[in-house]
Amino acid sequence: MAADHTRDPCPIVILNDFGGAFAMGVIGGTIWHGLKGFRNSPSGERRLGAITAIKSRAPVVGGNFGVWGGMFSAYDCAVKGVRRKEDPFNAIIAGFFTGGSLAVRGGFKHARNSAITCACLLAVFEGVGIAMQRVMAWQSKPVAPQLGDAPLAPA
Repeated sequence: MAADHTRDPCPIVILNDFGGAFAMGVIGGTIWHGLKGFRNSPSGERRLGAITAIKSRAPVVGGNFGVWGGMFSAYDCAVKGVRRKEDPFNAIIAGFFTGGSLAVRGGFKHARNSAITCACLLAVFEGVGIAMQRVMAWQSKPVAPQLGDAPLAPA
């Protein structure tokens, strides 16, 4: 299999994925903790409570998402380099390594369970992606034109 020279090199992909995951985490954390801070504050200070919760927790959520995204992307690039293939198993293997690496401080059992869980979750994502590709490909397959009922002209 020839190398794909149209893609960005791995260091750029890793930084891009880290930044995208961080942004997603900050946006999600802003919504989540803004609502939570608004709801848990006294009635006169709801806006201030929401802003305080956002300022203190949204960057943490963004950082956690960014670390996961960057680590997953780094493992994905490493697995692609070792296997010399681009297929769904790369993401599943990278998810296994990412889940295990992020949980290694909790001990072997915790790291093993987290790695298996993350790999299973990514297997589901990849399976749904493949199924959606098949559905979309089926919908856009070429169809023969319909001929009218008129008789053909003699040649």
